[in-house]
Amino acid sequence: MNKEQLIEAMATKANISKKAASDALETMLNSITNSLKSGDSVTLTGFGTFGSSRRAARQGRNPRTGETVQIPARTVPRFKAGKGLRDALR
Repeated sequence: MNKEQLIEAMATKANISKKAASDALETMLNSITNSLKSGDSVTLTGFGTFGSSRRAARQGRNPRTGETVQIPARTVPRFKAGKGLRDALR
């Protein structure tokens, strides 16, 4: 399922326009993104938790040349599925 299909499903299920469903989805995604940027986590009970973690700087290797390169530290997004989602997939 891609974003357009999700918007279509939301609009049909909630009996709202595609524009309203699109706005709701964009607002949710922007809110999650802004929370993660500020260092907070977002927990949707029964679905999962969005969070971020710090990945330390490390050395890597260019596979083509074999040259060692320095990979900088960065913050990466994480998602941990909740019990309801895990149970639904069993």
